[in-house]
Amino acid sequence: MRVLVTGASGFIGSAVVPELLAAGHQVVGLARSDDSAAAIAAAGAQVHRGSLDDLDSLRTGAADSDGVIHLAFIHDFADFDGAARTDRRAIDTFGAALAGSDRPLVIASGVLGLAPGRVATEQDRPDLTAGGMAAHRGANAQAALALAEKGVRSSVLRLPPTVHGAGDHGFVATAVDVARQRGASGYVGDGANRWPAVHRLDAARLFRLAVEKAPAGSVLHGIADEGVPVRALAEVIGRHLGLPTVAVPPERAAEHFGWLGPLLAADAPASSTLTRKLLDWNPSAPDLLADLDEGHYFLDRTASPS
Repeated sequence: MRVLVTGASGFIGSAVVPELLAAGHQVVGLARSDDSAAAIAAAGAQVHRGSLDDLDSLRTGAADSDGVIHLAFIHDFADFDGAARTDRRAIDTFGAALAGSDRPLVIASGVLGLAPGRVATEQDRPDLTAGGMAAHRGANAQAALALAEKGVRSSVLRLPPTVHGAGDHGFVATAVDVARQRGASGYVGDGANRWPAVHRLDAARLFRLAVEKAPAGSVLHGIADEGVPVRALAEVIGRHLGLPTVAVPPERAAEHFGWLGPLLAADAPASSTLTRKLLDWNPSAPDLLADLDEGHYFLDRTASPS
């Protein structure tokens, strides 16, 4: 297959590209900058210049491909509504280019906020009336699934808040930075709330399986760890940094952790039982706590190269 990948030079995309190439697929990566283009070419993929705002580039890229994996998203928290609208236009454009062909469109979404306080499954649907980021992403995911009625083999791959691995600069890396700044590794309340997680290499394999064979209208969960207690996460961080592990009262979470506070307080376990059975996906990379113990999260990212 000739697969167009948006976000091909990103943290997840840079694992998806070699996964596809190793399976014998031809990969075309969308690149909005020279740096992205160079990274995509170095990985052995073809470069397609454009951006999520350039609908003509998305249309031609999809039309010339046998399928699309859409990973890119503009993470502008100051204008998340605008970012969601850009994402929706991209999905609609891909859908129009692939309509009637039974070619696959796989988009990335998330499980956070899907079923607070209980284990979310692939059968859960987002509350589109709740507002906020989760509702925006959920609405776009539903729009992608609806493309199955127009002859697109569309699927939605929901990811956990923590996709981990070397090079991660997301939530876990931020929690490490906060611990350094505060002189203690914190968790919110009693720390029993749970975070699901997946290694980027396992996520990449699932994206490949999805574009190859996920049935139209599939909802998939890229979940390896169903729910890691946040206190356990804080304890590993504290041990590696030689810092105490402390409880942070919920009312002080935003003050202590900044924007990460409400997320660290969330209880968002999720299951991937149906996905594993459907696509014979069996995560094999290190789980979140084992990955932390490998040490790469604790390298000083602010240090200058020698």
